[in-house]
Amino acid sequence: MATLAAPRIAQVRGEPFFLWSAVAMAAVIVAGFSLQLAMGRSSFAASPTMVHAHAIVFMGWVAIYVTQNALVAGESMALHRRLGWIAAGWIVAMVVLGCAVTLAMVRGGRVPFFFTPLQFLVFDPVSLLSFAGLTVAAVVLRRQTDWHRRLHYCGMSILLGPAFGRLLPMPFLIPWAYELTFVAVMIFPLIGVIADLRSTGRVHPAWGWGIGTIVLATLVLVEIVTYSPIGLALYDAVTAGSAGASVAPLAYPPFPPHP
Repeated sequence: MATLAAPRIAQVRGEPFFLWSAVAMAAVIVAGFSLQLAMGRSSFAASPTMVHAHAIVFMGWVAIYVTQNALVAGESMALHRRLGWIAAGWIVAMVVLGCAVTLAMVRGGRVPFFFTPLQFLVFDPVSLLSFAGLTVAAVVLRRQTDWHRRLHYCGMSILLGPAFGRLLPMPFLIPWAYELTFVAVMIFPLIGVIADLRSTGRVHPAWGWGIGTIVLATLVLVEIVTYSPIGLALYDAVTAGSAGASVAPLAYPPFPPHP
């Protein structure tokens, strides 16, 4: 019976579910960053070169993720595998640039005002490493398609945090801005669980590992480190000799002046 059930669990409405989910995730990211541009909150001319490189690399991953799902749906598996190895290397650039931008913002005292500087310092790298961990696990399990696609899906969900942070009314969510953004991120993994239940009557164990990683790392671990002596020591070490050293680690920065 278990053997007969396995193929059904691997097919959550077939490839279209994962393809259209990838398109929906990409739409959320594009909407979030486009809104910032439309409202004049960000500018291509204002950011340092490193931030532009960070944006290009991360948007490149979005394109890769959608393309990979489209290739699977179109049964172009040879190209899917070749692009997969490029994507594996792409993760390294994402982690390096993401962490570098976070450190630069914290050291420069430029953390978004709806996060405390220490919370921002912790959750950004932890989220990136959680994404990388789930994505690497998906690559390792690439021959087990049912695990591969679900772990990739959960990893991609983590990257929606910055986009939701640009769509939600973050100033009104203080002091729970980060936690409520986390709730928004969980929407897509929960959709995957529901799709499994509707399609097969069971939940694939990959969702448990993916969702468990997201909850334990990007929520529980972040909260523990942020409000612990370890977090304070980390903040002092990172900001030493910089403008960020004069910013209280657990105090919210002042609201930006109105135009």
